[in-house]
Amino acid sequence: MTQVPENVRQRVDELRALLHKYDYHYYVLDNPLVSDAQYDQLMRQLIQLEKEYPQLISPHSPSQRVGGQPREGFVTVRHDVPMLSLGNVFSYGELQDFDRRVRQALPGQKVEYVAELKIDGLAVSLTYREGLLAVGATRGDGETGEDITPNIKTIRAVPLLLSGAPELLEVRGEVYMSKQAFARLNSEREEAGEPLFANPRNAAAGSLRQLDPAVTAGRHLGIFVYALARSSQPAAATQAAVLEYLAGLGFKVNPHWRLCADIDQVWEYVQEWQQARFDLPYVTDGIVIKVNSLTQQAALGATAKSPRWATAFKYPPEQARTVLRDIILRVGRTGVITPTAVLEPVRLAGTTVTRASLHNEDYIKEKDIRIGDTVLVHKAGEIIPEVLEVVKEVRRGDERPFVMPARCPECGQPAVRPAGEAAWRCTNQSCPARLYEALVHFVSRPAYDIAGLGPAVLRQLIEAGLVRDAADLFSLTFEQVRQLERMGDKSTANLLAAIQASKQNPLHRLIFALGIRYVGEKAARTLARHFGSMERLLEAKEEDLTGLPEIGPRIAGSVVEYLANPANRQLIERLQKAGLNMQEEPRPVAAATSPLAGKKVVLTGTLSSMTRQQAKEAVEKLGGEISSSVSKKTDLVVAGADPGSKLDKARQLGVPVIGEQEFLALLR
Repeated sequence: MTQVPENVRQRVDELRALLHKYDYHYYVLDNPLVSDAQYDQLMRQLIQLEKEYPQLISPHSPSQRVGGQPREGFVTVRHDVPMLSLGNVFSYGELQDFDRRVRQALPGQKVEYVAELKIDGLAVSLTYREGLLAVGATRGDGETGEDITPNIKTIRAVPLLLSGAPELLEVRGEVYMSKQAFARLNSEREEAGEPLFANPRNAAAGSLRQLDPAVTAGRHLGIFVYALARSSQPAAATQAAVLEYLAGLGFKVNPHWRLCADIDQVWEYVQEWQQARFDLPYVTDGIVIKVNSLTQQAALGATAKSPRWATAFKYPPEQARTVLRDIILRVGRTGVITPTAVLEPVRLAGTTVTRASLHNEDYIKEKDIRIGDTVLVHKAGEIIPEVLEVVKEVRRGDERPFVMPARCPECGQPAVRPAGEAAWRCTNQSCPARLYEALVHFVSRPAYDIAGLGPAVLRQLIEAGLVRDAADLFSLTFEQVRQLERMGDKSTANLLAAIQASKQNPLHRLIFALGIRYVGEKAARTLARHFGSMERLLEAKEEDLTGLPEIGPRIAGSVVEYLANPANRQLIERLQKAGLNMQEEPRPVAAATSPLAGKKVVLTGTLSSMTRQQAKEAVEKLGGEISSSVSKKTDLVVAGADPGSKLDKARQLGVPVIGEQEFLALLR
């Protein structure tokens, strides 16, 4: 084996330290220090050096987060400190009962509580020895769990090594899947005809228990660490101090916890989050309440199943009854035919719901859903309205069973259900509905973001035979657009100007807009920043893709398959000839002097000079972060025309508010 030169060893150590630092700032602090392109370049250097000198490979190297071969099964792990489950309370009275029991067991003592959001995910245990991650395990039955260390390593918010940690450290946390990642995953599975996950918790659990770590890596899991199970040296005297200690070590700790002087302050916290939780990017179904003093926790002890010093307040499930008036069918851009329930309008989780997903034929049959049924609906993952069950006891007898048609409801061509799939598909590649859905995706805000090119205009363009694919959009003339309904001279000129302006969009927008299966916004950015041009991406092989962050074997295979298709390559060639930008500029690192660096910014109202997506990208380019809700941690609110309730909340909290012109000045 080749001897490792000292300068190489030093460089490998330096690269690992840098990458660990950048991971921490990006995934834990949400404050990137370098551009994705710079990060990728450092990672490639490390991988290359480890390939040349394999004796340097360490299980704690950043390069190993997505590595490893698929396993045959999981090994059982015994928890030295049992992972107990929490008891539940469902009302203010039950919360008072919990408080009374605590105080009776601690007569004459002052009792404080820490209230934390109850993240709806999967509990895990992380054990570190001499600062290195040794074991990641599931809760299991509380006494024993499964060793999922390779999968835990794929979660980039999990530190592989800790600085200043004791010789032995075991922490507990909750692995979760964000609402956005959940919606994207289920959308991909629906398009592929695969069974859907019921909720983000179910999706996170299924992702962590994959035998192939590369599959887990592609699921974009997150983690919040909330407890110290054991340590070889004293760390803190209270739960509040534990949370601060864990954050100081480099763990991601949920920022929304609160120290409460009594149970009434806990109740205020519970009420505060009952509606606000729907604005969070992840699902929380309750509040965890813990006695703050660790000495008091030890005195209170635990039953065989639950600690006496903690409980969980569970919010009532967000469900509602309504009538299913009809079942309609939508044909997606890959030909999948999806049934959707048309409902009597009903309020659910803060919004009025009129449609709900029925997923596929098997889902309808399994639940015996009929047109005219009274149904119970909820929001899967607090996002997607879904029919939960039929209220069969109120059936009248005139409800009608639903049968999937053997032909596409849009073009009339045969529909098939491939063996092993749950979805029916239209077999017509030229189906107008498939073309329409593909174009709706192409021009959408996260994709090519062409203002004024809405669904109604797209339908007219298709029906008039003016547009057969995305490339045709860029050759439309004034006369062609002007003949459409409700298109005057000014609106026509504005639309054509927006189409022309979109040609300057960066490459990652085009990659996402193409609609390559499994390629979301983040994967599109990764591909664009790594390859830098469409030309280089077209030449890429599958092995060139699989080593990139966020790119697993499934995404890599899908990209290669898409780009190998002559029709797709011809479309890309036509888009290039139309003048679309085929390059990606590296994202500059936000200067320390940027007025938005490290700031949490909330947008409300309409900006006249840019779209919401453009404003978001502008803030992120300068090192800021866009948040969906206003809180005490919000640094700045940008108010455009017709601002909503976010402006009122900002004023109540004393958060600085600026208008559009001041915002534009900050961006210069």
